[in-house]
Amino acid sequence: MGLLAITSLLITVSAVFAWINARTLKLPTTIGIMVISLLFSLVLVGIGKLGFADAESYARDIVAQVQFDKTLLNGMLGFLLFAGALHINLDDLLERKWTIGLLASVGMISCMFLVGIGSWWLFRAFGYELPFIYCLLFGSLISPTDPIAVMGILKTAGASRSLETKIAGESLFNDGIAIVVFLAIFGMAVNGDPFDAGHISVLFVQEALGGAAFGFACGWVVLYMLKRVDNYQVEVLLTLALVSGGATAAAGLHLSAPIAVVIAGLMIGNHGRRDAMSNTTTQHLDTFWELIDEILNALLFLLIGLEVMVLTIDGKLWLTGMAMALLVLLARLMAVAVPVTLLRSLSRDFHPHAIKILTWGGLRGGISVALALSIPAGAERDLIVAVTYVIVVLSILIQGLSIGTLVRATTTEEPRESAH
Repeated sequence: MGLLAITSLLITVSAVFAWINARTLKLPTTIGIMVISLLFSLVLVGIGKLGFADAESYARDIVAQVQFDKTLLNGMLGFLLFAGALHINLDDLLERKWTIGLLASVGMISCMFLVGIGSWWLFRAFGYELPFIYCLLFGSLISPTDPIAVMGILKTAGASRSLETKIAGESLFNDGIAIVVFLAIFGMAVNGDPFDAGHISVLFVQEALGGAAFGFACGWVVLYMLKRVDNYQVEVLLTLALVSGGATAAAGLHLSAPIAVVIAGLMIGNHGRRDAMSNTTTQHLDTFWELIDEILNALLFLLIGLEVMVLTIDGKLWLTGMAMALLVLLARLMAVAVPVTLLRSLSRDFHPHAIKILTWGGLRGGISVALALSIPAGAERDLIVAVTYVIVVLSILIQGLSIGTLVRATTTEEPRESAH
């Protein structure tokens, strides 16, 4: 099946599932699509076991052809991150730079070690022998909060703009750091590379800081071009080129494409609105990228639900995944509590429920699944992918469906601040 045919089929299925959700379940669109696609996948698997293997095999082949990890990391991710960064207020982000910076770096890395150590014990408790370096690799891919899942769900959670900025800001930036850490541990686990602090530091500077500088340069060039034209069709096309061309170039230069796209999105969304675009262009730009965001989010959550067809997850693995989900949540709580408590002692500008909201709002999503799928085939990969998938599904269903209730119940003190 060709690329166009697969894309057309996925768009059609996501539209039908979105309609079914709107008519019946009435869940947030992305979660509803994932729930229906998950149920649809389980029905196909059941049909296959009843003797109708052709239908299941056909659907499984289509899902396998999508190559979830490459489709997300090398395709959809840049557009989704840009669409999210485009609507974040830069002044609001800079005002909370220390909190966001600590959570995205120290918080993410400490969570990784906590998950790595805890998973090493838990895997053995369930009868799985996974080398400690692979436990750390699992910790590195499951610790970052997913900006796509977070921002897609916060839109329907009733969160204030300031709270959305804090949670989404951390999610946008811990991506680049997580991928650098993942690549470093990946080299040690898969390629047998020795631990080299110097190499890891160079990798971080090249990927993260280099990506930020490249994103700034690309954003500046597009800003310069936007200032010298007043035609919304051309200006929207320029932003599309910025994302597609910029992400591709960054990846080719071995720089962090996610960080580059986020920096560029912040520049266009803030300086571009203020200095380079008319009101008409701004309205068309927002409408265009909101539509792109909604369509790609629908496709992403559809793929997460369908991915169960190509995974082998038995009852024992589901139980292991549930235990790991609790471990990840506890690790997230500790990784958030320490920096927030330290910063709270220096500033009163903290909501009393900051730790609770930031912990529960730290959803895991498609990026964790994609990173797990990028591990070479083997017993370690199969175990990590299955457990990661269970954690992501539980995170989206349980935390995603309840974050709105938590936000509404704990933000009555606003508009002061919610979770600096």
